[in-house]
Amino acid sequence: MTPSAIDADKGGLSPSSATEADYRDWIALLKPRVLTLVVFTGLIGLLVAPGHLNLVLGFTAIVCITVAAGACGAINMWYDRDIDAIMRRTRNRPIPAGRIQPGPALGFGITLGAGSVLIMGLAVNIPAALILALSICFYVFVYTMWLKRRTPQNIVIGGAAGAFPPVIGWAAVTGSVDLIPLILFGIVFIWTPPHFWSLALWANDDYRRANVPMLPVVAGARETRRQILLYTIVLVPLTLVPYFLGFSGWLYGSVATVLGAAFLWRAYRVIADRQDTQGNSLTNDVPAKAAFKYSIWYLFALFGALAVDRWVS
Repeated sequence: MTPSAIDADKGGLSPSSATEADYRDWIALLKPRVLTLVVFTGLIGLLVAPGHLNLVLGFTAIVCITVAAGACGAINMWYDRDIDAIMRRTRNRPIPAGRIQPGPALGFGITLGAGSVLIMGLAVNIPAALILALSICFYVFVYTMWLKRRTPQNIVIGGAAGAFPPVIGWAAVTGSVDLIPLILFGIVFIWTPPHFWSLALWANDDYRRANVPMLPVVAGARETRRQILLYTIVLVPLTLVPYFLGFSGWLYGSVATVLGAAFLWRAYRVIADRQDTQGNSLTNDVPAKAAFKYSIWYLFALFGALAVDRWVS
């Protein structure tokens, strides 16, 4: 990618270089693969909350969480279009590829975000709407615009944005927030660094090219591997807190223990991977890729077990 092409992308590619967008490009702006996990944790927060929310309002709350998360994705793609054009894994996204112009993409994201908060407030309740608005603002302004390009702690602090959905789901039912949704928030918050740094290990060259200070770029691969293991060690006992507080039963406690042990093994495999003197993998980061994939499945299974446990107990 030449500097002139990057500059053109920052302001939008010229019409002659752009191809016409279709509905799939607009869906891609929402980052649907990321959406799935966000919506699922929000749904679990709603399902395990005490009280009752009728089916229509429950569905409305989940749709609002989904649309808000998609709005964050669209605004993130608008803001990061310059670095997306540089990185191999993102350069075919709709904006850097020229299929959607930056202005419409930003308008799309703002409209979806504002609409989701408004509907949540009018149809469900104000506390859930306020937390939803906070999550959008945190992702857009704190993570995307402030942290991502400035500090290797971008994922650590910015991970809070992805941890809000179970709190929002809980608030949709109860109209308030107490200890349990904060624990669920904490689980997702601590899970995010080992999850994302496993990806960053093998996408390191992309981030280096784009001058994004992800931990492997700034601190090196060896320190990143150590941090993945440390955060996983903190995560596993945290996932057992709902059991020890009596909020969940033996089913969740057992599943969390088994899943956590497997996550620790994956993290150990990452740090034990064959490395050169700088800590770079000699196996094409196979353990890191496996850890990344497992971490996604792990969070689905952990939160799913919590919901099933509450249902059978």
